[in-house]
Parts: sequence; structure tokens; C-alpha cells
Amino acid sequence: MEKKVLGNTGLAVTPVGFGVLTMGKTQLDKPLYEGAALLRYALEQGLNFLDTAQYYETYPYIREALKGTNYEPIISSKCLDPSYSQMKAAVEEARSELNRDVIDIFLLHEVRSQEDWQNRSGAWSYLQEAREKGLVKAIGVSTHHVDVAWQAAQEQELNVLFPLINFRSLGIRKGNQPGTKEEMAAAIEKNAAEGKGVFTMKVFGGGNLTGHYLEALDYVRSLAGISSMMIGFGQNQEVDRILEYLDGSIDPHYRPDMTKKQIHIDKGDCESCGACIRRCPNQALSWSPEGQAAVDHQRCLTCGYCAPVCPVRAILLL
Repeated sequence: MEKKVLGNTGLAVTPVGFGVLTMGKTQLDKPLYEGAALLRYALEQGLNFLDTAQYYETYPYIREALKGTNYEPIISSKCLDPSYSQMKAAVEEARSELNRDVIDIFLLHEVRSQEDWQNRSGAWSYLQEAREKGLVKAIGVSTHHVDVAWQAAQEQELNVLFPLINFRSLGIRKGNQPGTKEEMAAAIEKNAAEGKGVFTMKVFGGGNLTGHYLEALDYVRSLAGISSMMIGFGQNQEVDRILEYLDGSIDPHYRPDMTKKQIHIDKGDCESCGACIRRCPNQALSWSPEGQAAVDHQRCLTCGYCAPVCPVRAILLL
């Protein structure tokens, strides 16, 4: 399978990577051996790039998938915590849990503004130190925000950018307002021009665009500056379809079976704004006892009207 080098990192990655979040507790919550078997299957088919994070609690799947194999995938992880000591602990946790001396890529997780990045200066400082010590190979940020992506292009110490982009602009932010795919695409191209490696998330908008499978993939693959796109897989057949897409053998009229998909609210992302509850025409969304949005699957028609109004991409179709 073809590979592209991530910017100036020297890390060669396949055009699609495996986003391991999907199998974790906040989404599909797969049993350990089932999730590990799915990961191993993807590696056997040639995918060599994995995305995880401390917050996802998915390191055990990766460790189990690699046990007894010779696979050496490129692994990217990330941490939400702001301080030097917390980031140091996060890197050490990843090295220990993944049984690796060196983590290929480590990121500040979901940076939301320039101020947020500044508030994590301690964590950013440690990542630079960890790279100098050879504990990680490349450092950067993941973000849903256009302004942060532009800042990344100007950050001399940054090697990698992991932004959100899709053909409907679902989840893209610019300050406190929605951003556009055109704005994010321009920031991505600028990062690539500055030698930053770029791989993307939410090609399918948290599953909400999966019904537009080919259109969603074609859009992101057409953009300049992107080396790989992370996709969450739930079963072997989904890996097979992406491989058919990559080698050009997929049915040009292919549409995934969406009949078993359900709307889910990511509790870690939901900010209790109520926008989705107000938007739902079927009264399928309401307040949970914890004060977040909750789905009544008996009422939900999976129409998808709720997803575009969520400011933080907390609504998933899985």
C-alpha cells in the first residue's frame, strides 16, 4: 500500500489510519479481545497508522493486538492535561501501556483556542523536552478550530497537525462560531507548505456523513497537504470497504447499510448547551440526570438534524 511521509517527520503513513477511539468505552465499548482482533485485522491488511489518546482508555486494545506479532505501526497519542508534570506522566503512561520505548507522535489533545494553547504551555514544553530526549519522535496538536490550525503553521516547534475536516464542515469551529471547510482546508495547505505533517479526523463527521461514503472520502482525499485520514472501524467489513476504496475496486454506487446505526452522545464532549434538544423534531433528545443530552432510541429516527447544530461534535452516529 502506498505511503506518504508526514511533513518533515520522516514517518511514512498509509493514506488511511485506524482511529481507535471508536472501539473504546465512550463509543462501541468492544470487549478487549474483539477490539484487538479488529485492530490486528486492519494491520494484516496493510494499514500502519493508529490514533489513540490517554482519555480514550484504548491502549489495552493496541497492546493486545500487537502481542506476538512483528507489526510496528506508527502510533499517535495525545493528552488533554495542561501542565508539564501531567504531560510527562501521560507520555510515560503511553510508553508503559503500549510497551514501547518511543511513541511516534504525541499531541496536545483538542486545543480550542490560542489562549487554550498558551494555558497548556507546561505540557507543550514537556513535549519538546520528550522529543529532545528521544521519548517521542514528533509533536503537535489536534484541533477542531480553524484559528488554532493557522497558529500551528506558525509554531516552529510543531511537527504535526491533526485537524477536523469534512465536506459538510460538521464540527469545524472558528473562535466561538462555526468554521468552514474552505477555511480549514486553507489552514491545512499552509501547514503543509511550512513542512508540517497533516493527518485528519472526522471525515464522516462522527458517522453522520457515512451515508455519503464516497463523497466524504473523495472530498478529503482531494485536499492538498494531507498525508492520511483517521477513520474509526467497528467491524472487519468496514476495513475491507476502505481498502476497496483505496485500490479503486469499490462499487461506484456503494452506500453503507445504515439501518443498525444509532445516535449517541459523547459525554466527554457534550457541553450541555441544549442546541440538539431544541433542534430535534421528534422529541428524541432530552436532558439526562447528569445535565447532558440523552437519546431516546425508541423515538429517534436518525434523521441527523441534531448533528449540525452541535458546537463541539458530541453527536455521533454509530
